[in-house]
Amino acid sequence: MRPMNGILNIRKEPGWTSHDVVAKLRRILGQKRIGHTGTLDPDAEGVLPVCLGKATRAADMLTDQTKTYEAVLLLGVETDTQDAGGKILDRREVVCTPEELSECVHSFLGEQLQIPPMYSALKKDGKKLYELAREGKTVEREPRKVRFYEITLLETDLPRAKIRVTCSKGTYIRTLCSDIGARLGCKACMEHLVRTRSGGFALEDSRTVSQVEALAEEGRLGEILYPVDWIFREYPAARTEPEADRAAKNGNLLQESQFRWEGNPPGAGTENLRLYDSAGVFLGLYRLQRGRKWIRPVKMFYDGQEQQT
Repeated sequence: MRPMNGILNIRKEPGWTSHDVVAKLRRILGQKRIGHTGTLDPDAEGVLPVCLGKATRAADMLTDQTKTYEAVLLLGVETDTQDAGGKILDRREVVCTPEELSECVHSFLGEQLQIPPMYSALKKDGKKLYELAREGKTVEREPRKVRFYEITLLETDLPRAKIRVTCSKGTYIRTLCSDIGARLGCKACMEHLVRTRSGGFALEDSRTVSQVEALAEEGRLGEILYPVDWIFREYPAARTEPEADRAAKNGNLLQESQFRWEGNPPGAGTENLRLYDSAGVFLGLYRLQRGRKWIRPVKMFYDGQEQQT
């Protein structure tokens, strides 16, 4: 099988690490250049976009996008990992009402300061926090700004509640659950977690690794592989004039006479665009500048060969 370029919308199953998924896909596809776009805890499940080939150049952009989760919050229980799989540190009676829980949950909307959990892959002095935690050590962690765009209380059956959360990158839903319990005064941990969306990738369109393997064996992987330019589909598209193809493929600045818009020119607020060569081969993400008279490359995806999916 030839190396492939694009993004697979993987449904990570419980019990696998995100790195397990990448390792299995490398074996199935027979290529090394594969990377995921946002770690999910081993016990969690859900959407894990995985980049293949040239698409790995866009992995950081996908990681930066907002994500949506559905989590089961268990009140009255505190654990060392902030989820139900950890060691129980404290149990408390749950005395809050559903109305108080709803008010507390919604109080986290907007920008918040969140202290990363000790059981995380963040590093302190070159060592991962979870490694220190397993040694019985607790170190000071700097609070980080995160943003909650949506927090919806879906179900309430105390001491459990199900919430849906849309948030910025770097947010720990385990920590949100723990913080909700602390604010209510009864402690809490996360009992279950499903990521239902990561950027434009949705759970209902995802595939398990075994499903990917079956499609690969049938030679049908292209049916579920998102092309690299799909990531930038919200941006307007332009094509280079034939005489500017070489300059564009070399990542040079282009002036407005060297390309043409696909359809009507975009409005004044547009900054980024998708650029294709005159034959329709995707070259990369470009940005307008200098009074919209020039465009410059932001991230190139052309490497001398036509993109294959």
